[in-house]
Amino acid sequence: MFVHYESSDSDMISLLSSRMNFWGYSTINFFSPMTRYSSAGTRNCGRDAINEFKLLVREAHKRGIEVFMDVVFNHTAEGNEKGPILSFRGLDNSVYYMVAPKGEFYNYSGCGNTFNCNHPVVRQFIVDCLRYWVLEMHVDGFRFDLASIMTRGSSLCDAANVFGSPMEGDLLTTGTPLGSPPLIDMISNDPVLRDVKLIAEAWDAGGLYQVGTFPHWCIWSEWNGKYRDVVRQFIKGTDGFSGAFAECLCGSPNLYQAGGRKPWNSINFVCAHDGFSLADLVTYTNKHNLANGENNNDGENHNNSWNCGQEGEFASIFVKKLRKRQMRNFFLCLMVSQGVPMIYMGDEYGHTKGGNNNTYCHDNYINYFRWDKKDEASSDFFRFCHLMTNFRRECESLGLNDFPTAERLQWHGHAVGVPDWSETSRFVGFSLVDAVKGEIYIGFNASHLPVTISLPERPGYRWEPLVDTGKAAPFDFLAEDLPGREVAIQQLAHFLDGNLYPMLSYSSVILILKPDLTSCS
Repeated sequence: MFVHYESSDSDMISLLSSRMNFWGYSTINFFSPMTRYSSAGTRNCGRDAINEFKLLVREAHKRGIEVFMDVVFNHTAEGNEKGPILSFRGLDNSVYYMVAPKGEFYNYSGCGNTFNCNHPVVRQFIVDCLRYWVLEMHVDGFRFDLASIMTRGSSLCDAANVFGSPMEGDLLTTGTPLGSPPLIDMISNDPVLRDVKLIAEAWDAGGLYQVGTFPHWCIWSEWNGKYRDVVRQFIKGTDGFSGAFAECLCGSPNLYQAGGRKPWNSINFVCAHDGFSLADLVTYTNKHNLANGENNNDGENHNNSWNCGQEGEFASIFVKKLRKRQMRNFFLCLMVSQGVPMIYMGDEYGHTKGGNNNTYCHDNYINYFRWDKKDEASSDFFRFCHLMTNFRRECESLGLNDFPTAERLQWHGHAVGVPDWSETSRFVGFSLVDAVKGEIYIGFNASHLPVTISLPERPGYRWEPLVDTGKAAPFDFLAEDLPGREVAIQQLAHFLDGNLYPMLSYSSVILILKPDLTSCS
C-alpha cells in the first residue's frame, strides 16, 4: 500500500531529487527512439536501440499485438523565446515555431512553444517523420498528443504560405483553427499513412476543443474526452447525465454519426497516463501532486473523481468495498460500450499513484507497472477485468461496425421499456440482441439507493445473472467454472422467476437470456 507523499519528509525529498522527464514529451530528435527506454542505451551510437525497437515491434506482431506510437508534434524541448538553442531554433526559429512579431512564442501547448505544423517546411518534416516510423520501424499507428495544434494556422502565414496558392480575403491570424488543415490533409491522403491507424487527442492547452469535430477525412479516430467526462459523472451519481451516458454506451453517435464516422472512431477511455489512475479516481477527490515540486499547482483540478466518502488510502471497510464496486462499474461500462476501449496500464490490478494526477517527472514506483501487485492472490479485480475482456470479445453485439438501432437495442428504466431520461435519473438499462449470446440485459444503478428492476419477459426463456458488481469476488462474475455458481444463481431464483432483479446502490449487472428448462414438460 502506498502512503501519501507528504506523510514523510524523507520520502518527499527522495521523490523531489529523482524528478526527470520520464514521459519523454519534450522531443529533440523526432526520428530517434528514446535510448534510455532501451536496454542497449547509447551503445553503438544508439544503433542498438533502434534494432531493439524493431525487435520489439516484430515480436509484438508475432503475437497479434499492434504497436502505436504516442507522438508529440505540438512542441519541442527548446522552451519559450528564452529557452535553449538545441535544434530547430538554430535552423530557422520563425519557420519551426509560432512566433509573434516581437519574437515571443505562442504557447498553445502549455510547454513554452508551439510547433508551426502547417508551415510547408514543417508539415513536410512531420510527414517524413511519420513515414519513417511506418516504413522503417513498422509501427501500426499513431496517437497525436494535443492534435488540435496541428489544425492551427501557421505563424506569419497567408493563404499562399499555408495552401500553396493565393486566396481572396484577409490574412490568417497565427493559430487560427483551419477547417481543412494542410498537414491533416497531407497525412490523410499519403499513400503510406492513410493505411495506418490515426488517433487524435482533439484538444490543446490553448482552449481549442475539437472532440467530435476534428478534421478527419473519415479515417481519423479521436480520444473521446467527452466519454471520459460523462462516464465519470454518471457512475459517481451526478444528476443530469443519464441521456449523455446512453450516448456513450452507443459509441457517441451524437459526435460521430453525422460526419460519416463509425463507432470505432471513438476511442473510449476512463483513465489515461495524464490524470488519475482508476484506483485513484475512486480514492481521491483532490489531486496530491506535491512530489512534483510545483506546490501542488500542476495537474488538472477538475477530475470528476470521488473518494467514496474518505480521502486517501486509509479508509473504512465500507468505503473500500464501495471503491472496488465503483472500479468494477467503470470497467464494465468500458467493456460494454460501442467503440474502441482503451485501458490505462496498471488499472487492471488497481495501480495507485498516491493521488498524483501528473506523474510526468517520476522514474520510480509511482509510474512503474507493479507485477507483484498484479500477481497477488488478492487481485480479484484483475480476474474481473480478464473475464470482462473475454466477454466483450465473445459478444458479436459489443463491437459493432455501425451504431446500434431499435432493431437490436431497447432502452429500459426500472420498468421494462420505460427509460428515464429526466435530470434526476441515475439508472440506465438496455437489452441487446446478440448473434452469439442470444440476448443480453445490462443495467447501471448510479443511485445511492438500491433498486429492484424488471426484466423483459421472453416466453420459454429466463434471465440468468452473469455479472453483478455489487457482489463480492468471485461472485461478481459467475464464470462457468466457478465453484458454487449454481447455488449463487439459485439464491436469486425467487426474483428471477418473476422477471425481477435486485441491485445494490452504485452497481451494474449483466444478465444473459437462457432457455427455461424448468418450463419443459
